[in-house]
Amino acid sequence: MTLDSLLLSRDTDLVRMIRPILEHLSIDVEVCQEALAATEILVSEKFDAVIVDCDDLRGGLEVLQGLRATPSNKNSVTFAILNGKKTTTQEAFGLGANFVLQKPISTLNASRCFRQPLKMAVNVVLGDKEVKATSTNISEGGIALVVREALPKGATPHLKFVLPGINLSMNVEAEVAWADIKGRVGCRFRNVPQSVQQLLEKWLDDQMEKEFPGATGRVSAAESGTTH
Repeated sequence: MTLDSLLLSRDTDLVRMIRPILEHLSIDVEVCQEALAATEILVSEKFDAVIVDCDDLRGGLEVLQGLRATPSNKNSVTFAILNGKKTTTQEAFGLGANFVLQKPISTLNASRCFRQPLKMAVNVVLGDKEVKATSTNISEGGIALVVREALPKGATPHLKFVLPGINLSMNVEAEVAWADIKGRVGCRFRNVPQSVQQLLEKWLDDQMEKEFPGATGRVSAAESGTTH
């Protein structure tokens, strides 16, 4: 299933890095270089993800701020890209961002944030109910699912699944960060034991190395600024 994204930025290096990562994840990318034009597009078109270069594009922060007021994109997954000089991570979250990246952005940093495609069975346990789900992608901080029964935003289920290749069984707490009417749900992991987190990150790095050779050796200082 192909998803749609809008990337708002005039930074050619940023676009050149992010576009192939998104396309690898089966996410179509529409690039917009003007905040006013982006605002008009967001009113009339629906996107699964919106990536906003908040600090280095005039009006970018205002686009982020107004995104949740647009009927078509109030539930879109939003990525705020900051330059470390203007907007703080906390401010970006307060304006509605789901994820925050700090420049300079490495391939590994961006790829981890945008998540690794992965289809596997996941059991979702919420209270005394257990429902079946299928993952679509995973990152070190969360997982996207297609669920047979609706999960409300803010719900805190336990997720049970086994990572392929290393047979790592995971039973983790999560929080529903977003959900749509098609049964797609985005969950953030919570309180993951450090040993399990390290195994998950190594698995992700191994997958990334297969697809972007050398990427794991190009982690920049911005890695510590990625927030899930």
